[in-house]
Amino acid sequence: MKIAVLTSGGDSAGMNAVVRAVVKAGILKGCETWIVREGYEGLVRGNTDADAPSPPNLQTTLDVNVRDPSFIQNLRFGDGALLRDGTGDHTSGRTLRGRYIVRGGTLIGTARSQVFRTTEGRLTAAYNLIKEGIDALVVCGGDEWPTHIQTLRSQDRITDEQVSRHGHLRIVGLVGSIDNDMSLTDLTIGAPTALHRICEAIDNIHSTAISHSRAFVLEVMGRHCGWLTLMSGVSSGADFIFIPEHPAQGNPWEDEMCRIIHQHRENGKRKTIVIVAEGAHDADLKPIRAEYVKDILTDRLGLDTRVTTLGHVQRGGRPCAWDRVWPTLQGLDAVDALLEATPDTPSYMIGMRENKVHRVPLVEAVKTTKGVAEAIQNRDFEKAMSLRDPEFQETFEEHPLLPPEKRIRVGIMHTGAPAGGMNAATRAAVRYCIRQGHTPLAISNGFKGLLDDNVYELSWLGVDNWMVRGGSELGTNRTLPDIDLGGVASKFQEHHLQALLMIGGFEAFSSLLILEDGKKYYPAFRIPMIHIPATISNNVPMTELSLGSDTSLNALVSACDSIKQSASASRNRVFVVETQGGMCGYIATMGALAVGAVIVYTPEVLKMRYGLDEKGQSEGRVVIRNEKASNIYTTEVITKIFKEEGGELFDARSASLGHTLQGGVPSPLDRVYGVRFALKSMAFIEKHHEQLREQKFKARVANPETAAVITLQNSAIKYVPVQEMAAHADLKNRRGKNAWWGEYKELVERLAARPQLL
Repeated sequence: MKIAVLTSGGDSAGMNAVVRAVVKAGILKGCETWIVREGYEGLVRGNTDADAPSPPNLQTTLDVNVRDPSFIQNLRFGDGALLRDGTGDHTSGRTLRGRYIVRGGTLIGTARSQVFRTTEGRLTAAYNLIKEGIDALVVCGGDEWPTHIQTLRSQDRITDEQVSRHGHLRIVGLVGSIDNDMSLTDLTIGAPTALHRICEAIDNIHSTAISHSRAFVLEVMGRHCGWLTLMSGVSSGADFIFIPEHPAQGNPWEDEMCRIIHQHRENGKRKTIVIVAEGAHDADLKPIRAEYVKDILTDRLGLDTRVTTLGHVQRGGRPCAWDRVWPTLQGLDAVDALLEATPDTPSYMIGMRENKVHRVPLVEAVKTTKGVAEAIQNRDFEKAMSLRDPEFQETFEEHPLLPPEKRIRVGIMHTGAPAGGMNAATRAAVRYCIRQGHTPLAISNGFKGLLDDNVYELSWLGVDNWMVRGGSELGTNRTLPDIDLGGVASKFQEHHLQALLMIGGFEAFSSLLILEDGKKYYPAFRIPMIHIPATISNNVPMTELSLGSDTSLNALVSACDSIKQSASASRNRVFVVETQGGMCGYIATMGALAVGAVIVYTPEVLKMRYGLDEKGQSEGRVVIRNEKASNIYTTEVITKIFKEEGGELFDARSASLGHTLQGGVPSPLDRVYGVRFALKSMAFIEKHHEQLREQKFKARVANPETAAVITLQNSAIKYVPVQEMAAHADLKNRRGKNAWWGEYKELVERLAARPQLL
């Protein structure tokens, strides 16, 4: 089968990863892979005779015998100068090398083709595909193929044989859009990176806003979808946002916005951040512009206000980790969908649902997406919100103020190693507590701090800037409560703790298990207790995501990009990169998938890959190793083996990233989930406190459901009793028994062509 891939419309980070994945997967499946330059415009233009590709003249460094000889004929896999049938380097020098996955935008070009929108343009595109013998197309959609075939035959532009062979065009669509505006998929390609760019800009604005006590109004992209505005508002702690699906409340909305911002200023806040989607409007569909919002803040509140329009900055920069991993997985599935397609199967959109690659009929996805715009135009905003992700509705949930008798003293503690998102979750919990009339109590330095009475009340203003801070503002350590369980129970009573919120990794899970077991001896533990997973290792059982793991993954990707650049410049160098992660290989596996590295490269594989490189054009390569992968084959030993075996063919170096993977500004994803987990945890606490407060203290019976871990499973928040979770935990190795990402280890090795070489 001949498969062509194109990128079209507005560019977005992750498109290059899709092209690379489609090319690699196609070749691994024995297909010929083509690229179409300049999107649909290139499809219409086609190739002239002068452009006709010639067979590659491969001059490898060494003569190498491999397990699958046909692999050599299709070599370069999307990472070299010899891609087959016209998919080689552009004359400008742009390539599809291994570092292709780290580039933003699309290197094969894109264009908004007006010609393709006409029947004649699409007919010409169909002819060009048939002329080149293309059987399947990734990205391009449409349902007029049979009509085009008959028209071309009637005009004698194609033969009966071509009609027979190409009567059915296999088509798969992958959505590249920074707005995340396609329904029936959780994320579109490019949206996470755009969110990174927005949050980076807001983080940089914070310092100048505080310095001058200014207000900033930011306009971000999103003509029909407010996802970028909503998520950036949550992850930056914005004071007010405007999105198309949920117009600002209040009549007029100006009064409501001024009331909220004035209250924040009265509380002592020195900065004001308002984020406006480019498609924002009021309840009457009247557009809301950033300049108008600025005038309101200046005239009515007397704030020194500035407007910042981010524009195309949001599209640029290197893709974040998830805009490399998910597009890669989607590109691989796209090839499988094409190979499985028949004339009776629909054209699919490949998206992500519940943390997995998901296929949905393209027509259905487009119809549902159009339904959102139609609902907005009909002012049915409730329906528009229902067609978006559950996160949209959760963010705007109303929480009525509780009466005094239902208010709680909530202890908040960080346990284990620091992780990005801990402070964001704490800030959200504290703000919620204060709004509801609860008392948030910081327990500094974990259980040691509790035993030392290092407990104090947190304030609304005191946590204001915690959203963008990495590490742990409360202080944390790995001490478990069984160091003095009786003393811990005594401190619970002394400080009158009525609920406990623990944020941390496997130590927090272990601590909660100890406290749950201690309920039968100490009535002070018969209170609602909940654990928010926060660890860079992502080793807490039964949850797909722990706070800090995304920040750590992005830190690893950034470091490996720099290392790979150095390795490539040296032409023949291998870097062995050691990551943290304990006995859990999540960071190493997903990092390898994101940067185009491999987890384990034997010397035999390295020799073959370098031997197959075009002479004088060898690439640098990266091997990622988990710190606990082996006590014998350490990073130092593996590097020495590679050096010895490489001889004159390649050199080897090592790099240990260590605690750099824990630090830095938390990623937007870790901030958003930190807020989401915190609010859901407070709802859990309020629910179970209400049930327990009806019982007498000493006779109180707290069932196992009152001590739980909040988890993310299939994109949904679920509370798992800690005793139930213990059955799914490998306590010796400090990880879950089943890892949802485990299958990707084999995938990484397949992408590195290990099965074809050995």
